[in-house]
Amino acid sequence: MRGFAKWMVGLSLALPAAAWSASATWTMATGYPENSFFTQNIRQFISEVEKESGGRLKIDLRPNDTLIKHDAIKRAVQTGQVQAGEVRLGVYGNEDAMYVLDGLPNIAANYEQAWLLMQAQKPYFDKLLARNNLRAITYVSWPGQGFYTKTPVKSVDDFKGKRLRIYSQPTQKMGEMLGFQATILPFSEVPQAFATGLIDSLFTSAQTGIDTQAWDNVKYFMYTGTLHNKNMVVVNERAFRQLDEDVQRIVLEAGERASKRGFEMSRKAGQDTVEQLRANGMEVSEAPESIQQALAEVGQAMTADWRKSATPEQQKVLDDYLEMKKAGS
Repeated sequence: MRGFAKWMVGLSLALPAAAWSASATWTMATGYPENSFFTQNIRQFISEVEKESGGRLKIDLRPNDTLIKHDAIKRAVQTGQVQAGEVRLGVYGNEDAMYVLDGLPNIAANYEQAWLLMQAQKPYFDKLLARNNLRAITYVSWPGQGFYTKTPVKSVDDFKGKRLRIYSQPTQKMGEMLGFQATILPFSEVPQAFATGLIDSLFTSAQTGIDTQAWDNVKYFMYTGTLHNKNMVVVNERAFRQLDEDVQRIVLEAGERASKRGFEMSRKAGQDTVEQLRANGMEVSEAPESIQQALAEVGQAMTADWRKSATPEQQKVLDDYLEMKKAGS
């Protein structure tokens, strides 16, 4: 027996260290379908992590609300029900004002500004998420957005009384200030909401219009730009810490690449998806100056209100961003 024990010790020393490294399989949830650029970006992230880790970390992605409803994903990752997931920042405004900053109209009106805002917000989010057993590894901006309606829109007066689906507290307030009856709904409930008459219009991106086949319910898409709010991929911090240090590094580096790639995929998707709306019979137009001006005024008022309720630390994030934007202009 002593000889066998010595042989086993010798074998363990002879085997490469990687053979004895811990391996893990994570479950990851997202609310978006496979054809969404968000999901495609995550698929590439997973492929890179699995390849670079030599299979020591495998990730089982469950898209399209098939495992967990989209707006419940953050809580599921926090509690360890799943190890990773994609979340929309604007859903969690009741937890912290920073979650809704990029949802204020015209705060980040293009991709360059959205990237600068992400950089300004990241240190704050790092601390905030750490207190909740979470870590953000990827941020991706949505394409610019607009209004989907059953009838053409020529002025703000045409918004009055329409039943608008939106997706966050800031967009609900924006809709109400423009004259809509605004209701917050996850995108997966949009078709049913149209069918039951709960809504008759949308404010969202062309990508979501395709994901929900908006042409089945509306005919017009008026692009405004207005918002480039973000999603983030979060991981459970305890699960992350259980990975080998080199695998942790692989995850973080792949996450950084996914952020940069995701912004570019979003930009391209914004262009491509508008064309897909046209191809499916929708009439696409740019918002007239009067509507852009109304959105700008709403954005200024909402930013002023945000400042009133924000802490000094949160206000500093906004001030830092505005300085960065000014320096880059």
